[in-house]
Amino acid sequence: MKDLRAQERDLIFALDIGTRSVVGVVGRPSGGRFKALDIEVAEHGSRAMLDGQIDNIHQVGGLARTVTERLQERLGIHLERVCVAAAGRALRTQSGSFTMDISEEKTISAETISRLEAGALSAAEEGLQIEDEVRKQFFMVGYTVAQYRLDNYPLASLLDHSGQKAEADVVATFLPGEVVESLYAAMRTAGLQVSSLTLEPIAAMNAAIPVELRLLNLALVDIGAGTTDIAVCRDGSVTGYTMATIAGDEVTEAIMRAFLVDFQTAEEMKRNLRPGEDAHYTDILGLENTAAFEEIHAAIQEPMGRLAEAIAAQVTELNGGPPSALFLAGGGSKLDGLREKVAVSLGMDERRVAIAGNNFAKSAFADDIDLNNPEYATPLGIAVSAGLGLLNDSYVITLNGETAKLFRSGVLTVRDILLMNGYTYADMLGHSGKNLGVTLNGRRMVLRGEPAAPAILRVNGEETAINAVVHAGDSIRFQPARSGKDAAKTLGELLGKNFSGRVLLNNREGDLKAPLHQGDVILTLEGPAGLVPPLPPQPEEPSEPPEETVPAPKAEAAALSVPAGSLKAETAGEEPPEAASSKLEQVKPRIRKREVEILLNGKPMVLPPKENGQPYYVMDLLERSGVDFEKLEGPVHLAVNGTECGFSQAVKDRDSITIR
Repeated sequence: MKDLRAQERDLIFALDIGTRSVVGVVGRPSGGRFKALDIEVAEHGSRAMLDGQIDNIHQVGGLARTVTERLQERLGIHLERVCVAAAGRALRTQSGSFTMDISEEKTISAETISRLEAGALSAAEEGLQIEDEVRKQFFMVGYTVAQYRLDNYPLASLLDHSGQKAEADVVATFLPGEVVESLYAAMRTAGLQVSSLTLEPIAAMNAAIPVELRLLNLALVDIGAGTTDIAVCRDGSVTGYTMATIAGDEVTEAIMRAFLVDFQTAEEMKRNLRPGEDAHYTDILGLENTAAFEEIHAAIQEPMGRLAEAIAAQVTELNGGPPSALFLAGGGSKLDGLREKVAVSLGMDERRVAIAGNNFAKSAFADDIDLNNPEYATPLGIAVSAGLGLLNDSYVITLNGETAKLFRSGVLTVRDILLMNGYTYADMLGHSGKNLGVTLNGRRMVLRGEPAAPAILRVNGEETAINAVVHAGDSIRFQPARSGKDAAKTLGELLGKNFSGRVLLNNREGDLKAPLHQGDVILTLEGPAGLVPPLPPQPEEPSEPPEETVPAPKAEAAALSVPAGSLKAETAGEEPPEAASSKLEQVKPRIRKREVEILLNGKPMVLPPKENGQPYYVMDLLERSGVDFEKLEGPVHLAVNGTECGFSQAVKDRDSITIR
C-alpha cells in the first residue's frame, strides 16, 4: 500500500451511515462553499441497520472501513477523523421546569441562569426516565427556553434582575444513549475518531436549503430506506425536526409481495423503475420473468400513498400547516409520482414541491463529480455542516481524555458539553441528602442530610465556571459532584447510649435498634416500669384551693431532658430540647386547683387536683386506660373529644378521652 499523507486540519471526511448503504464524502472549504474531492458508496450485504438504528456494529464498522480505505487509496490521504450524523427517528422531546431560590444574590448572573437552565434540562430528562421502565442514558441534542419567570412574573431575560425565586421552562430534544454509543462503537471498529456528530435532518437541511433561504417557511423531507427525516425552517433558523415511520423499504416490500422476489431483487426493480422500461427478474422459484413499468408502478401506489400521507401529517403537525415550499431528498424521493402525491396530501401547488439537488450548488461543488443527486443530501450536509462552520463541533474538544460528543451549532459552554455527554444537573451541583423530620416528646426535630461534595471542573488545567465558553482544542476535566447521604438514625442513636427507660414509637413499643422514618412520633416514658408514676388516691372531700402559679408539666419537661450529646441534629425553627426545657420551666400559666371531671373510654371519672397544681395531660391517664403497655400488640389510638391527639395534649374539665 502506498504511503499516505496525514489528514490536514481543514480536510473534512463525512460518513452517512444509512439503512441501505454507507456514503463517504471527502472535501474542504473553498470560497465559502464545500468542495467535494471524492465520494464513495457501498451497500450493506445484509440488513445491518434497522430503521436507521445500527443493529450489527461490526458489520457497519467493516463497511465504513471499506469506504474509508477506497477513498484513502484514491486520494493518498490517511483518513482518521470523521463527521457523522444520527438518524432523527430516535429523537425524544420533553419539557422540563426548574425553580431556584435567588434571595441571597444581589443580581442574577449568567452563571446562575446557566445553572437554572441545567436544572430544567435535567428535569426534562427525568420526565423521559419516568416514561421508560428501565433507566436509560440520554444525550441532550438541543433545547429552547419556553419561559423565564421571576417571582412568578414572566420575563424574556433574567440577567441582572434581582428577586426571591427564579424559574425556567425548557423544551429539550434528546438522543437515547444506545443510539449514540452504537454509532461511536461502529466508528471505533472502523478505526476512526468521531470529530462531530449532528442529526441527519439538520445535515440534509444544511445541504439543500442555504442559510439565506431560511427566512422563508420551508420543509426538507429526507426519505431514506428505513426512516423519513423532516426539518422545518422559518425566520432564519431551523424551528423543528421530526420523522415519519414510513420510508422506502415499505415500497420495496410491496414489490416483493407482488412479484415473489427477494428483497435485493425488489430493491433493484424499484431503483430502475422508469416509464417505458420493462424489468427483467428472477423470482424466488427460479423462474425468469418480465414486468412492465405499468405493472410495477401499480403495485407501489398503495405504499407510496401511505408515505405521502405520513409526510403530510408530520410536516403539518411540526409546522402548524403546509410550508411555503417543500424539498424531497434521499433515495426515496426519486419514486415516480411521489412528488405529486405529497403535494396533493398537503394541499399545495405541485410547483411548490421539488426534488432537492438543484440548490446543492449554493453550498457545495465539485470538479468531476455530479452532486445534483438527492441521495447526497445527508452526506453532503454532514460535510457542509462541519466544513462551513455550521456546527461548532467541526473541531475536537476532549472531556476527561476522550473526544466529547457535540451536537448543536452556535456558542457552546462547559455546561452544554457536559449535558451533551450524558451528565446531569445533579452531577454538576450535587444534592444534599434528604432531611429526616421526627417529633420527640411533642417537639419537632429535623435531622440534617449530608451536604453535597462539590464538582471539580477545570478547562485546560484551570478552574472555571460552568457557563464558560469552550473553544477548539480545549481539554475539560470534570469530576461529578457527590450527593450527600440522607439523614439516618436509629431510635437508640437519637436518644443516646445512656437512655434506659421505655419509649413509644408511633404509639407502639419502641425498639432502640429500629431505624427512624420521616414523620415518626417518639415518646419517652418514666418510672421503673417505663410509665408515668401512679396518680395519688382521690380524697373523699376535695377542697378548692386558691389560685397559684405552677411550673410546666414535670413529665414533659423531664422527657425533653435527654442525655447530653445524644441529640446532634438541628430543629426546624425551634430551640434545642435543653433550651426548650429551660423555657418550659419559666412558663407559669395561672390555673385553678380543682377536680377535673372527664369521660375516659366512655366511663365517667373524677381526677383530683394535682398537689403542685399542674393540669392533667393524656399521658397522665395511660395507667387508668386499661391498656397493657407491657404487651402492646398494635398502635395506641389517642383522641380528645373525637379529635386525634398526642400524649402531651392537655385535658380539661368535661373532656372525653379515648385511649385504646
